[in-house]
Amino acid sequence: MNIITEIFGEGKELNSLQIGTRTIVMYIVALILIRIAGLKTFGKNSSFDNIIIIMLGAVLSRGVVGASPFFGVVISGFVMVIMTRLVSWLSIKNKTFSVLVKGRHKSLFREGAMDKENLNKSLLSEDDLLEGVRLQANTNSLKDVEEAFLETSGDISIVKKKQD
Repeated sequence: MNIITEIFGEGKELNSLQIGTRTIVMYIVALILIRIAGLKTFGKNSSFDNIIIIMLGAVLSRGVVGASPFFGVVISGFVMVIMTRLVSWLSIKNKTFSVLVKGRHKSLFREGAMDKENLNKSLLSEDDLLEGVRLQANTNSLKDVEEAFLETSGDISIVKKKQD
C-alpha cells in the first residue's frame, strides 16, 4: 500500500492516526491561509469576515474527517481566501463596490435627537443605543454625546461632546 495513503487515508474510513496527520497538515494549511488572508479578515470581526471564518472552518474540517477529498478542500480554502483578498482590494479601489459589500454607517443620534428611523432600520432599540453609550463613552446619558453611529462592523461608536 502507498505510504501516503497509509498515513493520510482516503475516503471516510479513517483511523485515529490518519485523522491526526490530516489535522496537523490542515492546521499548517490554516496558518498559511490566515497569513494570506491578512490580519483584517481575522481581526475586524465584521459580519462579512465572520461568515468567511465560519465557512473556511467548515470547509477545512471536511478535509480532516474525510468527508471531502483532502486536496479539493485545501484548494477550496485557498480560493476562499483569494476571493476575500480580491473583495477587500476591490473595496479599497471602488467606493460603490465597498458600500455594496460592507454597507454604510448609520447615524443613530445627532444634534440632541435620536434618529428613530435609522434605529428601526438597524433593528436597534433606544436601550441598545444607551448600552453603546455606556460601553463606548462611559456615561449613562446622551447629554454628553455629540453623535452616535452604527458602524458597518455592527458596533456602535460614540463621538463625545467637546469639553470647554
